[in-house]
Amino acid sequence: MASITKSVDVDVPVRTAYNQWTQFEEFPRFMEGVQEIRQLDQTHTHWKTRVAGVEREFDAEITEQHPDERVAWKSLSGPAQAGAVTFHRLNDAQSRVTVQLEWQPDSAIEKVADVVNADERRVQGDLERFKEYIESRGVETGGWRGDVG
Repeated sequence: MASITKSVDVDVPVRTAYNQWTQFEEFPRFMEGVQEIRQLDQTHTHWKTRVAGVEREFDAEITEQHPDERVAWKSLSGPAQAGAVTFHRLNDAQSRVTVQLEWQPDSAIEKVADVVNADERRVQGDLERFKEYIESRGVETGGWRGDVG
């Protein structure tokens, strides 16, 4: 299994960062390669991605979710992956968002991407785009405050 941990500090309160992250259908606005996410119910999402010319669709389940603290997930179909994003209050106006991701590279392209750390750069880039997205808005587009797990 490949593993990545990356963080970004954002100039919004932790509640704002967390609320925005729970808006999964907005992910294509800042995640490279994510074409569409549909929220199926409170704990299930359907993803369409295109990475390095490879299109995939898969379902994921939110296994743990605690407001302003953590969202964890695992894939139910498609490529084996699991991860968590945590939210840390730095002060009243700043927070740190940390993504931990584990996955099983399937194809030769994915295995090479893992070796040359292309996936680490992609995750960091996604976090930087999330920072730009939420800071430019200043407010979240919505939020789900339910507790899972």
